[in-house]
Order: sequence, then C-alpha cells, then structure tokens
Amino acid sequence: MDAIRIDNLTKYYRTSFGRPAAGLQGKHRPAPSEPTARERVRGIEQVSLRVGQGEFCGFIGPNGAGKSTTIRTLLGLIRPNSGSAQVLGMDIRKDREKILARTGYLPSEAMFYPGMRVRDVLKLSAGLRKKDCRREAAELCERLQLDASRRVDELSFGNRKKAAIVCALQHEPELLILDEPTSGLDPLMQREFFEILRERNEQGTTVFLSSHILSEVQRNCTRAAIIREGHIIACDRVEALSRTNAKRVAVHGRICLDSLDGVKDLRETKDGCSFLYSGEMQTLLAVLSTGEVRDLSVSEPDLEEVFLHYYEENQR
Repeated sequence: MDAIRIDNLTKYYRTSFGRPAAGLQGKHRPAPSEPTARERVRGIEQVSLRVGQGEFCGFIGPNGAGKSTTIRTLLGLIRPNSGSAQVLGMDIRKDREKILARTGYLPSEAMFYPGMRVRDVLKLSAGLRKKDCRREAAELCERLQLDASRRVDELSFGNRKKAAIVCALQHEPELLILDEPTSGLDPLMQREFFEILRERNEQGTTVFLSSHILSEVQRNCTRAAIIREGHIIACDRVEALSRTNAKRVAVHGRICLDSLDGVKDLRETKDGCSFLYSGEMQTLLAVLSTGEVRDLSVSEPDLEEVFLHYYEENQR
C-alpha cells in the first residue's frame, strides 16, 4: 500500500472579486461554487504522485510552485476542486480526522496560542491524539536544545520551529509530512533534525518533505518529485534524476564556444569556464581541440543543476 496516493488533484483559489460578499452570513451565505476561469488563481493542476510506505521522499519546487497547496490538500486543510487522494489508505475527504491522528504535520510557519509555555503546547498536541508523549517529547527537546519551560511568545523563529517539530514527531506517527522544515534552524540543528528523521525512517516511518533547498533533498531523500507552476514535471529516485544527458564541463584554458550548441549555465572563471552541456561528446571534443585547453573535467551535475535543467526543458 502507498503511504500517499494522489490522482489528478486540482485546486484553484478564487480571486478577491470572486468571493461572496462579506455581509452574507450563516444560512443566507451561498454555498461555495467552482470559480470561473476569470476568478481562478492556479494552486495545483492534475497532480498525480505515489509515495510508498517507508520511503524518504522529497518534494522540490520554488516558492509558489504548489508544494504547500498539495500538502494542505492532502491533510484536508483545504478542499480540492477535483481529483482524489489517499493518505495511509484513507480518503482525504472522508477520513480527515483519522489521517491527522496517524500523521505528523510540520507547517512552514509555526503558530501557537499566545501565553502558553512550550510544555503546554506539547501536552495539548499529545492530548489531541490521546497519547502520553512525555517521554518522547523530553528526548526530542533535549536533542533539539529546546527549553520547554519558556513561553512561546518569547521564542525566536528557530525555536518556534523546534517546538513545531516536537509536536509533529512526539506521537511517533506512521507518516511525516514536513513543509519547508529547516527554515529557521541553524546548521547544527539542521544536522540533528535530519539525523532524527533518518532514525525514524529506518524504523519504518514514511517521510514526505517539501523543500526548495536542493542540497538537503540530495543528501537525505531516496526519491524526489519536482513541481513547477502547479504541475509535477519529474519524479524518480534522486540518483536517476541526476542522470540527465547534461554534464558539467570545466575547462582551464582559452576556448570559443560560440559554435557549440547545448551549452547552458555558462560560468566564466579566472582561467577558463564551466558550463552544462547536453550535446554530443564528439562535438564537444572537436570544439575544444580548436582552443588552448590546459585541463578538462567532465562530471555529473548536482541536483541543483538538474533542477534548473528540468525547469528550462519544461519552459520550451
């Protein structure tokens, strides 16, 4: 069984002029209707995705690509216009409460009731799931260096994020859905956080993590999906996504690339240049032979370069 199964999920937002009048309340307020083409603002369109149980899956895209919309729709926090999705075998429309009980959700921005102390927030979160999480919460607070006696109003953005992480993990859910989880965390805390996630994943927990930081996806995820303007444009194992036709070429010396097709992301250096190349290797060598090349390296591009490659390919 898939931990997450999404089929043709679509969500449009309604523009401000398409909202019902503010004065209409209660039974006199009209039921929500489908936005017209003029009223639509794209959220996600025809998104289909599978995340297997026990996977550590990344969800990559820049701000506004549709990552948070997809996640909030999966958790029943917003309703889709069309399509279907299941989380842990349960329908997102019919089984919202059951889904929330068995998942751990970390929003991109953590919000808490003012005046509460961290320990009260953790107790409230555990109580909503009817579990005694004190032991696990204490261990997570220690590892993340979070003082549970402090008031949430006094916390920095990074410490609020830590409190939200503990809320998401303390009940030991089967599935973790994490939206931009490392924003606000310093590098040491980021490393500790991913160590915790790897431990949970080794114990069988499925991790679905959205990010625009490609290096953390490459280091930690086994599979990734790339979303652009509300559409999934690629989904595969991280190693397979990195194996494109494009290569990173670094040249030390003087060459002219004006006649060479397939060159992208050209970067001039002090003693040469580097670029992504997606053409024939024989053609590349023929062009290089006309210049003064002192040294040459050809390597696989990293995931950030692959990400740019996919985006450029899908803009054509």
